[in-house]
Formats: sequence, C-alpha cells, structure tokens
Amino acid sequence: MSTDNLLSLKDDMVAFIEGHGLRRLPGYVTEDIPSILWESQGNPDAWKDFVEMAKHVGAPFITFSEMTLEREDLESLIEEAGEMNYPDDESSELVEAQLLRKYTGMVGYVQLGFIYQGMAFLHETTTEWYERFQSLLEDIDTFHDIVIDDHEHHHDDEDE
Repeated sequence: MSTDNLLSLKDDMVAFIEGHGLRRLPGYVTEDIPSILWESQGNPDAWKDFVEMAKHVGAPFITFSEMTLEREDLESLIEEAGEMNYPDDESSELVEAQLLRKYTGMVGYVQLGFIYQGMAFLHETTTEWYERFQSLLEDIDTFHDIVIDDHEHHHDDEDE
C-alpha cells in the first residue's frame, strides 16, 4: 500500500467495518467535541483493534470521514501562500504548497469514531503530505490573523 494515498486502506476499513456488522455514519468529529484519540503505537493495523473495540462496547455505528486533496483547495492554498510572501515567488510556503500538486485527488486522512458513555473515541490515519497541507493552512490563517490585528490596531491609532 502506498503511504501517500490512503484509498486502499479506506476500502479495507469499509469492508472490515461492514464485515463486523457495524454501520458507517458519514461524519467528522470536530476538535471541540470531548474525545479520546486511539494510540496506534506504530501499529499500522491498530484501526482493526479500534473497530473491534467499537463492536465490543456495543456501538451502533462508526463515524467515518475521509479527506481528499481537491485541486480547488490546493490552488487556493497556493494563491494564498503567494500573497502571504509577495513578491518572493520562491518562499518556502509557496514552494511547499506547489510540491503538494502531485497528491491532488489522493486520500490523505481518514478518521474513524464511535461514541461510548458520552465520549467520542477516535482513530486517525494520516499521510505526511496531508499533515504538511494542514500545517500550511494553519500558517496562512495565523498570517491573516496577524494582518487583520495589525490593520485594526493601525485604524485604532488613527481614531485617537
């Protein structure tokens, strides 16, 4: 299996979940939901133990979310990275964003989850390139926050 594309792993997960008689609920559990992240400890098949735990505790379904790198999302990231570092068209953020083009259309992240006694239990599988994509998004968000804060501060000074 390619570690750059989780598509075949996703297919294996779907078959395994359904093979255990569990239903899949298409949904992503956000960070603001109290949750416990399953520690895989380097075991690439830990997700199977996770599914078996869900069945063992009587979970009626497993949440299932995947993230594929869409061309539009990547182009938007490249554009914003370029704006962030204008006129430097060789900035590290822009170069890294452009290098992600080869992953367009690939599955980079899969989240499995189940609810037990009011707590969300999660298992996440990700690729290195997807983690870098997310990091670049966060860098750009941080940059925009700084620009907005600086712009608001500048206007506050003019009003005085």
